[in-house]
Amino acid sequence: MPHVSFHDRSRREFLRLGGLALPWAWGMSSFARSVEAATTAAAKQPPGFGKAKSVILVYCDGGQSQLEMWDPKPDAPAEVRGDFRAIATSVPGTFFGEHQPRIAKLADQFTVVRSMSHADLDHGSATYLSLTGKYHKKISGNPPPLPTDEPTLGAVLRAVRPNGRFPYDAAHLNGPLLQPEIPSAGQQAGFLGPAFEPLVLGNVADGTIPIPELTAQADLPPMRMQERQSLKRALDGYVADLASAPETRKSGTEYEQALTLLDTPQSRAAFDLRSEPATLRERYGVNQSGQALLLSRRLVEAGLPLVTVFWSPSSRGQDKLPDSTDAYGWDTHNDIFSSLKNHLLPRFDQGFSALLEDLEARGLMESTLVVCLGEFGRAPLVALEKNFAGSTPGRKHWANVYSIVMAGAGVSAGKIVGASDRQGGRPEGRRYGPWDTIATIYSALGIDPAGHYRDLLGRPIPLSTGRPIEALYHD
Repeated sequence: MPHVSFHDRSRREFLRLGGLALPWAWGMSSFARSVEAATTAAAKQPPGFGKAKSVILVYCDGGQSQLEMWDPKPDAPAEVRGDFRAIATSVPGTFFGEHQPRIAKLADQFTVVRSMSHADLDHGSATYLSLTGKYHKKISGNPPPLPTDEPTLGAVLRAVRPNGRFPYDAAHLNGPLLQPEIPSAGQQAGFLGPAFEPLVLGNVADGTIPIPELTAQADLPPMRMQERQSLKRALDGYVADLASAPETRKSGTEYEQALTLLDTPQSRAAFDLRSEPATLRERYGVNQSGQALLLSRRLVEAGLPLVTVFWSPSSRGQDKLPDSTDAYGWDTHNDIFSSLKNHLLPRFDQGFSALLEDLEARGLMESTLVVCLGEFGRAPLVALEKNFAGSTPGRKHWANVYSIVMAGAGVSAGKIVGASDRQGGRPEGRRYGPWDTIATIYSALGIDPAGHYRDLLGRPIPLSTGRPIEALYHD
């Protein structure tokens, strides 16, 4: 049969066919617009969007020295270069500090951003900036946490996209973080309230399950558990007057979340480090930071979207416990070279390399974004500071330029993004800030960082003021 176009048909035939086809045409037009909108939206999505199911944030509180770790300056003067040598990595032309030999061999598995920069020079407010992506109202200080604070990353994640597999959406290990002796702002749910608080665990290396209270009793079958829940609900009905108190509401929320953990075998099992082979536990390091990294892997494997590992519970714990490596934070004003060589870097090199290798071996690297950062870096000039403990020189706070590391979930491997000048004092070229790191994390999780969430009064709050670091994903 020869082809007949609409133009060859009579007007009556055209109208007849058109009348029959109009609803279909409208439907196809609507479908086409939907496809076009979806295609346009997909085209606007930054690289790496939605690649991560989970994020592990290794937070090196106190401020890692980029000059001794990720961005050495072997040709700089001695007062800038410091005491350590630079060593070759698995990426030709890329060098790290000499006390990271294991990490240097894995340099072809992650990317270093060497041009991070912001304007906050103290631990508490800079931690707030790093964990929320927004400056504190009191910049360069150590403000106490307030209920009016911006919520931490994990709290916002719960508000935007609650996780159905776990009673929490985020966990903080080795928490709460102290700066140096009071809890730092920026790690709480802030104005979102208690229901959005991350799960906070202390020293996870102390016991086999870091939440002893959640260990199921052998004589507590499911029926008795249900009876206890019913009893709690009945008692709650008699304390309505007390329920209006903030402390009571917070306690009730924590109880319900803990009860859900206890009542979910899969969730409870994720905390049991005994199930790991002794050789693997030793590979991470049988210490506070190493076991926290191991637990972070177990938690994302169980479905938790965000795990933050605070490397040390205090940025300067060595002031009170100089003989305890577990206590050491990265705030190395004085004694920087002995602190890094004898305490911080051996454990970091062991634990962080173990995490990367373990995630890769288990096939989790493709779906897990790993981020390692601190609140800032260290100054390019080595000097002794009289107001701090220690008898040998160190480096003071330096936010003008520092380095962070990202790996997994589509991040290019073996790259260096950005650069610092010859003496490591300022960025050269494109600068990135904590707001961009937060935006990158949201984007990796499939959340538009340019979007909004609602506070408890229904007001729209911007997710981020930054943009994803697209250079992370370009070869």
